[in-house]
Amino acid sequence: MSQQELLKKVIKVLEKNKLDYMITGSMASSLQGEPRSTHDIDLIIDIDISKAEKLLDSFPPPDYYLDKDGILDAIKRKSMFNLLEVESGDKVDFWILTDDEFDKSRFARKCSEKVMRTNVKVSSPEDTILSKLRWAKLSGGSEKQFIDALRVYEVQFDKLDIKYIDNWVKKLNVTLLWKRLKKEAKII
Repeated sequence: MSQQELLKKVIKVLEKNKLDYMITGSMASSLQGEPRSTHDIDLIIDIDISKAEKLLDSFPPPDYYLDKDGILDAIKRKSMFNLLEVESGDKVDFWILTDDEFDKSRFARKCSEKVMRTNVKVSSPEDTILSKLRWAKLSGGSEKQFIDALRVYEVQFDKLDIKYIDNWVKKLNVTLLWKRLKKEAKII
């Protein structure tokens, strides 16, 4: 199964089970900035323990690896769990929606985009930039994360809510990376 087919299947399962979600990470930055290959799909989902079994039933072995204890633990700790499509080795990282102010804000601001003739919920470009800057900082200065943020900024520049970004840059303590991004951006 291709990564695109896996994404479509996962979205179909989430929607069928009324699980709210948002595409984030490198898949979001590839849709909104410069495409690059990635071996995982990052999704933030709003799920409780009562829906875990439906998710498990939708991705049975041997085609998929999905650990029930891993899901339950992630839901309780508001962390993450993985789904692995065995044949291709492609992976979906399910990040549980937390009570963090930024997580709640960006989840509420998600937008709909058409991907492979399917409407999907994706992080807003502003929140993709902020998330990538946050990950760049948390990972000790990851250039890959920074470049993803930069490319989204360059491509989406005319549509961005800069006041929103400025507000969160301060709260997330990524001011230096934000200044660097604006300095290095090539806006036409």
